[in-house]
This record gives sequence, C-alpha cells and structure tokens, in this order.
Amino acid sequence: MESLEAELDRARDLSVPDLADAIESIGFECTRCGACCKGATTKEGDEEPHTATVFPDEVRHIQSKTGYDYRDVARPMPYGLTEGENGPEGETFEWALQTDACGDCTFYTEDDDGRGACTVHEDRPLICETYPFSVALGGTSQPMGEAVDEAGMVRAHECEGLGRDIDREHAEELAAALKERAVRELEEAIGVRDNYEPTETGPGEIVVHDSEGAKREDGTPLKRASRGDDAPDNR
Repeated sequence: MESLEAELDRARDLSVPDLADAIESIGFECTRCGACCKGATTKEGDEEPHTATVFPDEVRHIQSKTGYDYRDVARPMPYGLTEGENGPEGETFEWALQTDACGDCTFYTEDDDGRGACTVHEDRPLICETYPFSVALGGTSQPMGEAVDEAGMVRAHECEGLGRDIDREHAEELAAALKERAVRELEEAIGVRDNYEPTETGPGEIVVHDSEGAKREDGTPLKRASRGDDAPDNR
C-alpha cells in the first residue's frame, strides 16, 4: 500500500485534460433533483442524515459569507462515534456539513418548481462541486457509497444525471475541481495523521481531529496546535 505522500504526488500529477476525457465519456448533467443534498433511507429502512465532508478552511469560508457560527455550518463526522447516555461521544476525524431536522443539508432548499438549490452554491465545498465524481486514489473519499461507473482514474457515484451529454468546458471545470479536491483530501489526511494525539473524552463529549489539531464540537481548539501561535483558533 502506497504512503499518503506517494498518493499526494500522484494526485498533483493528475492530468486535467485526461480527467475531463473520463468525465465526458461517462457524461453528466445536474438535474437539480436534490438527492445528493438530502438524507437517505438505508436498505434496512433506517434514516441516514446527509453526510458530506468539509475541510476546516471551507467551514470558515462559509462562515465569512453567511455570518453563521461554526456549528451552524459543520458537525463532527458521525463515523467512529458511539452512542452514550448523553448522546454521541468519542473521537472522530472529519467534519461534515450540518444537517436540518429532516437530515438534509442545512444549505439545501427547493424553488417553487420543486427543483433543488443550494443557498451557498458559489461557496460550496469541493465535495459538492465535484459530485457525483471522485478520483481512484488511496486516501481520497468516495461520497455516497461505492462507484456505479468508472473511466480511467475517475469514479462516478449514484446520480440520475449520469450518462447525459456534457460540454468540454464544463467537463474541464469539473476535472480541475476534482484534481484540487483529491490533492486537498490527501493533504488533510496527512495533516490529521501528523497532528493526531489520542484524547480522552468524557460522557457526551466529542473531539474532532482535523489537519489543524484536536477541536471541540464548535470548532475551537481543544489545545493549542503544536506548530505555534499562528494556528487558527476558529473563534
């Protein structure tokens, strides 16, 4: 298995034209169905909230555009947490976009015709900008489950917009964002690994480890990052 650093080198060497060729061969046009922004029902019939990873700096960017608190934008990734007497608790390693009471992305809305829309569309995270595609590199994420199609390094995930014609300009824009996301995901994974220190959590307490260090649920540092006083405090 290749190291994260080796995978990062591969991500940085990805060819945007080649990625665009792959996207064109699969085909895609957003139908604004909203499925990728909503909670889902599992095969077992359980309701599963919308879960989309977001980088710490993306959270702060959305904060700067909306004036929202950190917890209004992002929540601890639920995977790895356990259900205690006072709710979820434990350590996790990513942030996810916040959800509403229905389990949908908090930024999801619908117009009068029932078509899905995003209230932070121009500032949406890379994972949203590049859906339904991902890159087949170790250390990168596969949103919304396993791939349903692939071409070269590009994986396509469940979406009713797949198979539709896409023009070259749009394919290249998607490809450039997809490469950027792959690089960012691997940089984040390396940062998490390098900054991780096991942390004891009490009942009902959650600690999120991201590339900037250990944080509370509201995004504030649990303790000062070891790299110095220039680390962001997210306050």
